[in-house]
Amino acid sequence: MDRRRMTAIGVLVAAAGLTAAVTVPSFAGEEPRRAAPAADGVAPEVLDAMGRDLALTRDQAVKRLRTERWAAGTVTRLRGELGAGYGGSWLSEDGATLTVAVADPAGEARVRAAGAVPKRVARGVGELDAVKSRLDAAGADASPDVAGWYVDVADNAVVVIARPGAEADGRRFAAAAGSKATMVRVRTADEAPRPLFDVRGGDAYLINNAGRCSVGFSVVGGFVTAGHCGRPGDRTTGSNRVAQGTFAASSFPGDDWAFVRVNADWTPQGVVTDFNDGGTVAVNGSTEAPVGASICRSGSTTGTRCGLIQAKNATVNYPEGTVTGLTRTNVCAEPGDSGGAWLSGDQAQGVTSGGSGDCTRGGTTFFQPVNEILERNNLTLVTAGDRPAPTQPPAGGGETTPPATAEPTPPAGDTDCSGQVSRTGRIAAGRTQVQPDGRFFRVPDGTQEACLSAPDGARVVLELQRFTGGAFRTVARAASADGTARLTAETQAGAYRYRVAGLSGSGEYTLAFSAR
Repeated sequence: MDRRRMTAIGVLVAAAGLTAAVTVPSFAGEEPRRAAPAADGVAPEVLDAMGRDLALTRDQAVKRLRTERWAAGTVTRLRGELGAGYGGSWLSEDGATLTVAVADPAGEARVRAAGAVPKRVARGVGELDAVKSRLDAAGADASPDVAGWYVDVADNAVVVIARPGAEADGRRFAAAAGSKATMVRVRTADEAPRPLFDVRGGDAYLINNAGRCSVGFSVVGGFVTAGHCGRPGDRTTGSNRVAQGTFAASSFPGDDWAFVRVNADWTPQGVVTDFNDGGTVAVNGSTEAPVGASICRSGSTTGTRCGLIQAKNATVNYPEGTVTGLTRTNVCAEPGDSGGAWLSGDQAQGVTSGGSGDCTRGGTTFFQPVNEILERNNLTLVTAGDRPAPTQPPAGGGETTPPATAEPTPPAGDTDCSGQVSRTGRIAAGRTQVQPDGRFFRVPDGTQEACLSAPDGARVVLELQRFTGGAFRTVARAASADGTARLTAETQAGAYRYRVAGLSGSGEYTLAFSAR
């Protein structure tokens, strides 16, 4: 080993500590950060997050998103054509089949002609919404053991959620509101929804230099977020402690939305940040996704998490009061994620309201639909570009180009990792770490080699990333095999870092890397 070379790279790593990269909002006069390159109009960070949380390959994720874009446009058209006979719609668990409920058999042919599957039901969604509205009107009388209620279009009924052992409370509440027993189902769940508000300081934005929430979506003049995060007149500062703006409008409870008007130092951009380790994802519209669609959210506490839309127009009985018109999902969230962005592909869906559980055990999270916020406040969503929904069901899958990679096959039984620089860390499934020490290093043109010794029984991915276009991009990747991940790449001069992502298992790892 060349000792002089080892000393040189060691100095570069140490010096990088003085200029460690952090994610900060764009200010007036700065060149805005650019979104990551998109595949089929969807940023790779979104595809990676869907792969992690929905167990999809990139091709499967792209195909699913194509179907969901088609389904969104189809549902909008059919709802208008079917009128009172429209009973709701949903995608199958695998996202491949769109089912449209019809209360009038005459509408079945229209549904089939549109490429969807019809299902006969007893009542239209308007009738179900009327039942839910009666429950909303009686919400103040609901027991604390009644967590909320929503329209389940697949079951053609209104569902009341009660805590285990409190089913009778749920039935009494529904009966007192004048609901027919045949139209209401009482289900149990150990949920105690609460606004995801955290009084600790941190990234995203601060309210009156105290509580922390997450930015939702940029709009002309500012951004939208959750109403429980602040009241009109409350001041906000960015994660960098620079004065940012003021809550211009807010509604909570009843709704859970707010509009923050930013000052001249801040420039709203049509992207969502913090998807997978600080990248950016383009926002290209706000077409509403159907029940059953995949959905990803970004928040300042737990980063990016994905799941499925379970129901719309849900009512949640928070301790502070009921909130109506929310969308229910099986995505997890934690305090501080409140107000954060929800995306289906590149389409804005809403801002985080609250939920139950956490991202260790899993949970249920609700979001306030973004289109209602825009309409109620006469706001314009800032986008990176427009993308119309397809008019026909997609055929076949799509391909994405993986990062350039060169993965030499290690000798059998060779699990010893050595290099000019060595770092250790602890990784778990669904978590990522950046090395060295959360920073980066600089090298001239040449060859880079790295070896990672994974925890026993764990599966990890090692990525070499180069800073370019305002963000770190993956240029080489290796997955662990027999406990070791190795990669070699010919690279240009520049700033680099290694990213370790856990797929399964947990424990300590060792990363060694060199440049020559």
